[in-house]
Amino acid sequence: MRIRPVAADVLVALAQTCVAVLLGREASSQGQPPLDLVGYALAVVINMACAFRSKAPVGVCVFVIATWTLYIALGNWPVVGTYGAMVACYTVAATRPARTSVSFAGILGAVWLFAGVRTGSNSMPSVVVQALAVPAVIWRFGRVARRSTKLADQLAQEQEARARREVAEERGRIARELHDIIAHHMSVISVQSGLARFVFESDPPTARGALGTISATSQEALEELRRMLHVLRAEDLDGEPSAPMPGLSRLSEMVERLRAGGLPVELRVEGQARTLAPGVDLCAYRVAQEALTNVLKHAPGARTTVEVSYERNHVALAVVNEGTGVNPVRNRSGSGHGLIGMRERAKLYGGTISTGPRSGGGFEVRLLLPTSAQPV
Repeated sequence: MRIRPVAADVLVALAQTCVAVLLGREASSQGQPPLDLVGYALAVVINMACAFRSKAPVGVCVFVIATWTLYIALGNWPVVGTYGAMVACYTVAATRPARTSVSFAGILGAVWLFAGVRTGSNSMPSVVVQALAVPAVIWRFGRVARRSTKLADQLAQEQEARARREVAEERGRIARELHDIIAHHMSVISVQSGLARFVFESDPPTARGALGTISATSQEALEELRRMLHVLRAEDLDGEPSAPMPGLSRLSEMVERLRAGGLPVELRVEGQARTLAPGVDLCAYRVAQEALTNVLKHAPGARTTVEVSYERNHVALAVVNEGTGVNPVRNRSGSGHGLIGMRERAKLYGGTISTGPRSGGGFEVRLLLPTSAQPV
């Protein structure tokens, strides 16, 4: 259980007061005048005032030192009020600038000397050393505490800023994932719905095929969205295994769907296909998906080739089309998550990506991913 600062101050003040009262009873045995009712009352006031030290450090310190001075001037044993004055001075050093805290440390030393003179101490050299050393030590402890508090606050702020950055990065990742899911499938649905409307009466079989593609594409989009929402729902603890996110093994399904929709696309696979790390597999799939979506948007009907090459330490992906449509790099009318999202995905897994127009016409996207990549 964590004690609140105000409650801690009250407890410390009560402890000081109890010690002061007990010390007051020992005044006679120490060769000092016994405390009367006024002396006890001032001792209680000096120490209990420290219960408010966190709310008003300077005001409490002024009040405590002034009351302690009055207590000494009345001929009472100075030690009884020492603890309250030292705690109040420490609080100023721990919460206020050095100029202010040094002033109060000097005042504390001066009152300490006054106490030695007022009680007629026979060892004034010792009193002088105490008047210099004790306030200096208290001031130093207070400054160390102030610095530690500042460092703790700075660390808390840095942790909060880091948490905000992580939240922003996660939102960006989610935004890219949603873009990749929705943009591709909606592009296919848009093309197929246009085709179905165009040939609805003149070519019913083609129209039915387009509608079938729309149905399959929309169903796949819903499935991918459900997978993503299942991952995001941290409170979903029903124990049901979540379906895996798509990877290169499902690239042929995407190609078949696009080919059925009228896009002349061919898939070529070189090397022995193997299981990749989930993040790398999803990255390659999403890059291929975004590249093919751009073909649908900017070069519909262009002959397109998707090449996947499994090497020993990396996997290479190339999506090349022969269209003459709008260069997607220069087309800024979209959402802005397309090609930028590709680069961010590749960078996340230590890969490289190049995009640009081909010298003979068309556009190409080439991705190279290390198969042992870990998110950075």
